[in-house]
Amino acid sequence: MMCCGKERGWGFWIARAILIPIGIAALVLLLGFVIMSLWNGILPDLFGWHTITFWQGIGLLILSRILFGGFKCCHRGHVHDRMHRFHMSPEEREKMREEWRSRCWSTEKKE
Repeated sequence: MMCCGKERGWGFWIARAILIPIGIAALVLLLGFVIMSLWNGILPDLFGWHTITFWQGIGLLILSRILFGGFKCCHRGHVHDRMHRFHMSPEEREKMREEWRSRCWSTEKKE
């Protein structure tokens, strides 16, 4: 299979399928611990609020993502946003789109 112009074997994709969920779970656990630690280290002293548990920290993480960040999993729109930020002409935008397509979404093997 092709990925960004390079041939990748099945081992690469299997490793990704295993390591990405493990990495996401580790990140969620780490962020839950950080949120719990910050809350318990700051807010009870400042405002007299109760301390929270690890699972309440995870809940705050999820609630904040829902309220403020959303659950964005697809980043293809970012290239389009960057093009508008740089005030490119339509010709320059199309040239950049073609360049990205040829680099990352091509199924043909480059020589």
